[in-house]
Amino acid sequence: MPSLPTLWSRRGVGRLAAGLLVCARLLAHGQAPTVATAHKARAYTREAHLMGSHFTFTAVSSDDSLAWRAVRAGLRETQRIDHLFSYWDSTSQVVKVNRLAGIRPVVVDKEVYDLIERTLRISQLSGGAFDITFASSDKIYHFDKTAHARLPDSATVRNSIRRIGWQKVKLDPATHSVYLPEKGMRINLAGILQGYGVRRAQEIMKKMGIAGGLINGSGDVYCWGKQPDGAAWRIAIGDPARPHTVSSWLTVSDMAVVTAGNYEQYFTVAGKYYGHIINPHTGYPATGLRSVTIICPDVELADALDDAVFVLGAEQGLALINRLKGVDATVITDEGQTLVSRGMQLNAYYSAAQAGPTPAAATQNKTSSQPKP
Repeated sequence: MPSLPTLWSRRGVGRLAAGLLVCARLLAHGQAPTVATAHKARAYTREAHLMGSHFTFTAVSSDDSLAWRAVRAGLRETQRIDHLFSYWDSTSQVVKVNRLAGIRPVVVDKEVYDLIERTLRISQLSGGAFDITFASSDKIYHFDKTAHARLPDSATVRNSIRRIGWQKVKLDPATHSVYLPEKGMRINLAGILQGYGVRRAQEIMKKMGIAGGLINGSGDVYCWGKQPDGAAWRIAIGDPARPHTVSSWLTVSDMAVVTAGNYEQYFTVAGKYYGHIINPHTGYPATGLRSVTIICPDVELADALDDAVFVLGAEQGLALINRLKGVDATVITDEGQTLVSRGMQLNAYYSAAQAGPTPAAATQNKTSSQPKP
């Protein structure tokens, strides 16, 4: 049995809330460096509030100084990404693209351009179930657990999504410019930033010499190598019907486990449950699923796919996953039924380190995900 605790991958409140719970004793030995003593590998963890969410950065090492330097470097990289892609910071390039929608293209950094391009690839792959232009929608719902709310009328719903459409985004690879052709159009990369931030932080920490670790960005989990005792990492998937309990668990290494849920932000109408994840095609809350967990070597890709599967529903969503090499998924339906993709093994899921999955006609590097209202 691992000497470190089972971890929970649970992002029931969407992209902008904390998703990691530690089930047993702490992963870390403190928030600041201590004097190095023994050379036995230990786990060093630092927590931070980034991207509106709770992040943890864990490094497994026998070198105290190296571990803390790597953790700080991973945290700083995530902070940099948060600022660069911010939807709220008036100085960010994303805000400038939105502000000049319908006016003119905006030249952005190559990093920003590349990430937006990857989001459009995953939009194409998912048939638009994932769409960063969802930020263009009007905010017509209040997911505050109200028991006697009302659904907006159909005309209001249709009008709320009139500016959505990933196909409308114009990219110019020669100039790295982005153009939104309609006034009022907006993009928001909030949904992808946690996966992207986790990926970049892990790459930096590993390059610095951290052979094992775990980063969790509000339910976007990537773990690599082993725990200090040599065991693989154990990730628990929460049960939507029973908070703080386990639906299933996975034993993983060199793998991302990303979970999205809509069971903490919702309202009910006539006894029917409506979660906060919206179908960009219809404007109505996606129905049928309470939780989606994606497992693959690429945390950024997983971050994109969980929302796409949520919108597509169990049948179409799992069909999409089954077409992708190196990707698996498990979903929990509104009725509490657990369904899995082809080849998925709950309770014992291992993978050797891989360069990443190769979805058909989808990504050229890494991919992306969809914001929530």
